[in-house]
Amino acid sequence: MKRENTLWSDRKRNFLGLPWTFTKYSFDESRLFIETGLLTSREDEVRLYRITDLTLTRNLWQKIIRTGTVHCDSADKTMNDFEIKNIREAYNVKEKLSELVEQARKNNRVYARESMDYDTYEDDDIDEGHE
Repeated sequence: MKRENTLWSDRKRNFLGLPWTFTKYSFDESRLFIETGLLTSREDEVRLYRITDLTLTRNLWQKIIRTGTVHCDSADKTMNDFEIKNIREAYNVKEKLSELVEQARKNNRVYARESMDYDTYEDDDIDEGHE
């Protein structure tokens, strides 16, 4: 399904880098969509402000055929963590998605609180220069 405000869309690519699969990815300024299936189809939607982290992975074969996979950590209850697999220009997609996630978080006043685990530091690191 083609949406009016779509900023990016692509299909999951097969092992040769060809878009001969039944998985489609797209996003607009506030949502990411994953459509799967042929006879029985499913569309998942994730609000961008619910995405907490993005990771790009590319194995040797993906580098050769110019694809990559973006792993998304998400606070979405139905999707949890998920991947945008074997897409073209994966680095550019990850960067654009990252910008949109930050903007969506600001627009929705969603703030992530990162915890600092002080137990992981050794005493020498903390007290350095105070002896």
